[in-house]
Amino acid sequence: MSSSLKVSRSLEFSQDLEPFVELKFPVRGQQLPADHGYGLFAAFVHLIPELRQQQDISILTIPGFGDRQGKILLTQQSCCRIRVPISKISLVYQLAGKLFWVGKHQIHLGIPQITPLESTHQLRARIVTIKGYEEADPFLRAAKRQLDALGIGGEITIPQNRKGQLSRKTIKIKHYTVVGFSLEITGLTDEHSLTLQRYGCGGKRHMGCGIFLPYSHD
Repeated sequence: MSSSLKVSRSLEFSQDLEPFVELKFPVRGQQLPADHGYGLFAAFVHLIPELRQQQDISILTIPGFGDRQGKILLTQQSCCRIRVPISKISLVYQLAGKLFWVGKHQIHLGIPQITPLESTHQLRARIVTIKGYEEADPFLRAAKRQLDALGIGGEITIPQNRKGQLSRKTIKIKHYTVVGFSLEITGLTDEHSLTLQRYGCGGKRHMGCGIFLPYSHD
């Protein structure tokens, strides 16, 4: 049996046993660095050291209004979304009510709303990083291989940015920069949509990478 088939079958078995949910924490604060994925994860690990070893937990970055100077301004709608298997809700729930710092910015998390994942036929990740793949064509082929290993069909593309160029993104981790691309998957079945939202694509999912959200061109 091929390694890809083994991965696919093991994931199918695990997802039947344990659904994932999303915890949506209200966020209070003034602003954050626009590139705050690493800083946010580091702050969470300081509060809950066990998070570092949890490879099946995904942490989305916090949305806000960009100030065009490397910061985002937080609003009443700003939230922190974390995806977990249901058995790990209690671990992540420890973040509720916590006050912490991301760099020099103080952030307070409220009590989260817990919701199941919902299937949709189109998903997009703001940034996906795959080690060793920094050019669009090889990156796209590598991403396709990962989706094949998960048993996920659909059409995979790198969307264009506002300048009409392929959407290339970067994140900073300590003192080095990681290159990735936005990624869009269309034509998903309900089952494949949920699988992709559970397991994502690429690495750095603790830092906001490889996490897929519903998206529509309409």
